[in-house]
Amino acid sequence: MMKITEVRTKADAKEFINMARFIYKGDKEWIQPLDKDIEAIFNTTENLSFKSGEATRWLLKSNTNQTIGRIAAFYSDLYNKTTTKKTGGIGFFECVNSNEAATLLFDTARIWLQQRGIKAIDGPINFGEKDRFWGLMVSGFKNPSYMENYNPPYYQKLFESYGFRKTVEQSTSEINTNDFNYERFNRIASRVLQNPTYRFEYYKDSEIERFSNDFMIIYNQAWAHRPDFTPMTMERVMSTLKTLRPILRENLIWFAYANNEPAGFYINVIDVNQIFKHLHGKMNLWAKIKFVWYKKFGRIDRCRGIVFGVIPKYQNLGLEAGMIVKLYETVQHHRHLQSSELAWIGDFNPKMHSLFDALGAKTTKIHYTYQLKV
Repeated sequence: MMKITEVRTKADAKEFINMARFIYKGDKEWIQPLDKDIEAIFNTTENLSFKSGEATRWLLKSNTNQTIGRIAAFYSDLYNKTTTKKTGGIGFFECVNSNEAATLLFDTARIWLQQRGIKAIDGPINFGEKDRFWGLMVSGFKNPSYMENYNPPYYQKLFESYGFRKTVEQSTSEINTNDFNYERFNRIASRVLQNPTYRFEYYKDSEIERFSNDFMIIYNQAWAHRPDFTPMTMERVMSTLKTLRPILRENLIWFAYANNEPAGFYINVIDVNQIFKHLHGKMNLWAKIKFVWYKKFGRIDRCRGIVFGVIPKYQNLGLEAGMIVKLYETVQHHRHLQSSELAWIGDFNPKMHSLFDALGAKTTKIHYTYQLKV
């Protein structure tokens, strides 16, 4: 008989992370997320979502005491500021191919959330930022990027059989440097590149406070129209940038300015999963040595655009094309970089999809965000 238990001890928390190896044994595409990244999400002092919310985790064991599943459930006022019905989330779901096992996990999370007044459940999502661990992969089961959800194809059936329904389709695209129409975009961008009203500047970690402030200003205006918008704070931006330091290359991050005011940003990082696949989730001393070696001598041939935004009053002026051209020119100096992955764009953003189509980008992965009404 299967048994489900709440994660309470350090040993439970360790098992919550390690059990994924059982699910993905033999899957050559899977790259184990860093233990510390998962641990940080459930650390009450590191994750700001705990200031207005709660999270818990469970493990599912078989009758032979083998861990065969896991799930987390959570809610936060940050996620509910603009919703009419109180919505919680589930995530970090792993399970054997069994409706019975999946149902026990889903039931446990649902009941816990209902007891806290939750009326709808989104999943699989992150307890925090939406640029990581968000959505269920339903297409393109290869080359998972850093902090991108990867899962077996059968998970889609487990979610949908339980009653989860798709609310957002998230597309990830990729463009090869040889396919990029530089002449066209340089022509589109020329009016802003040659206009002294506008300037483009790449990120400098030595000025992290200035760029964090600029990011916050742009984000809070560019995303304000979204129904699920939560204002960005300096604390959150600086914390994220500090976390990303090991994978940042300053000249892969571009900011646009108009009349010396922050107007747009295009944030790219190297695809460090090409390194992390050798670390097996660890970041101890030996892993750090391996990280430095692979970063310097290994072949990292892809960067990843994780967020792109322009303040509404400066949209459609060519700033988007200007930042893309600046990135392309930078990539030419990194001869090993062959392609750029464009992080997920929801089906609610047709303008960005049109831009990616114009770039010549091809859809490589699709994730679904589901919702369950309770």
